[in-house]
Amino acid sequence: MQQNHDELKEEEGMKMEGQRDILAHHGSLSVRSWYPVGTVLAGLYSVPALNEVVASPPGMATRLCFAVEYRHSSEQLMVTLLHLGNLPPRFHGNITLVELRLLPDDCRPRQAKARGTGPDPEFNDSFVFQVSGECVSLSTLSVCVLSVEQDGKRHAVGRVLFPLEGELGQAGRVLWKDLESEEDTQRSELGDVQVSLSYSSSLQRLSVVILRARGLQLLTDSGVCVQVSLQIHTQVVKTKRSCVVNGETAPYFNHRMTFKLRLQHLDEACLRLELQQPNLIHSEPPALLGVLVLGPFMYARGPQLQHWMDMISTPQEVVKQRHRLGRAT
Repeated sequence: MQQNHDELKEEEGMKMEGQRDILAHHGSLSVRSWYPVGTVLAGLYSVPALNEVVASPPGMATRLCFAVEYRHSSEQLMVTLLHLGNLPPRFHGNITLVELRLLPDDCRPRQAKARGTGPDPEFNDSFVFQVSGECVSLSTLSVCVLSVEQDGKRHAVGRVLFPLEGELGQAGRVLWKDLESEEDTQRSELGDVQVSLSYSSSLQRLSVVILRARGLQLLTDSGVCVQVSLQIHTQVVKTKRSCVVNGETAPYFNHRMTFKLRLQHLDEACLRLELQQPNLIHSEPPALLGVLVLGPFMYARGPQLQHWMDMISTPQEVVKQRHRLGRAT
């Protein structure tokens, strides 16, 4: 009787191990399908134990709880999403989605949907990224949190950009990271600008619409214009300029520009936007109010990088976002 019981346990163990391998090769799996919530996955969560650290740190910031582990033998990076903490009240009744990318090479996001609503939605989903040991330390994990209303309208809650260099020494350790909210990313002492991007792979055309700006620090009453340059590596391929909008700190442009850009250059190109004021002395160069660079990992980080990646992952669709302006470097 005891022998049959032991054989049955061994058979169940082999089935479970086989299930793990199959799920891992599909690129996405659910921790909950293997273990009850709150148990310790010894091979994944080494130190400290999961049930000792799941409580959110003090404070009211919206935070993401997750774990990372790199398996050198199979060259796989496993990212486990656990839950969010302190989701803003206006999002409590919505569906919460998370999009993950491994930058700079992973263009299409992998998605996870929260199991429930409220201030602290749970995920307990894991994702496997195939990446060499040489490249993993050069990669950055991008996690974008979205709130989806019943009519399908999406709101960006915030994002985490997590460089993996030096962070894989303690395999599977649980991390809490504050989300960088849209409000945090929009405000700047130089003002901000709202831009929409779209890319047509069939036409190999990049479309840019400069919608509006706000909070600009005007130097004169000569008006404001936007200069947009398409750059590949260090070479400026094409430069275009909007019309001048007169005398406002919150100008409305709604100016569309298109650039010819081959598909294979999407990971090598960037857009540089400069908000300028024409000089009253026409022979002098315009005054620079602020700069914005949108592009892949080679050129941009944070919301600017995310905007570019969203454009690539949703061809033909218009992706609109507001960005704070920076100083020229």
